[in-house]
Amino acid sequence: MERLQLIVEKGDNGQLGGRVNYEDNLLVDAASTLEELQKNMIKLVAEFHGAPAVTFDLAYDLSAFFAHYSFLKISKIAEHAGVNTGPLRHYSAGSKHPSAEQVKRIEEAVHRLAAELSAVHLVTV
Repeated sequence: MERLQLIVEKGDNGQLGGRVNYEDNLLVDAASTLEELQKNMIKLVAEFHGAPAVTFDLAYDLSAFFAHYSFLKISKIAEHAGVNTGPLRHYSAGSKHPSAEQVKRIEEAVHRLAAELSAVHLVTV
């Protein structure tokens, strides 16, 4: 099974946009849910390239990330990333675009938080 990167972006009308580069071709589609977007992209890859079964490694732009993971507090992510909350709110809204360095700092903060959460053990009292 081939693995491809699916870049997920916050699209128009509340939809998610997605793009995949495959054999020097850019395949683009939109859907209302992430699951539907992945199904559409699998179909596009198969139709245009006769590709075998594919799976996706998901990569989000910041507005799509914060829309999909809306339970995350932007202020806490900003704090852990060492960036100001104001610009991060603009990035999540899609009204401004971060530098590659800012994206890397935010991604590293999210990964650190995920690692911390994965080490948590809960008990009953």
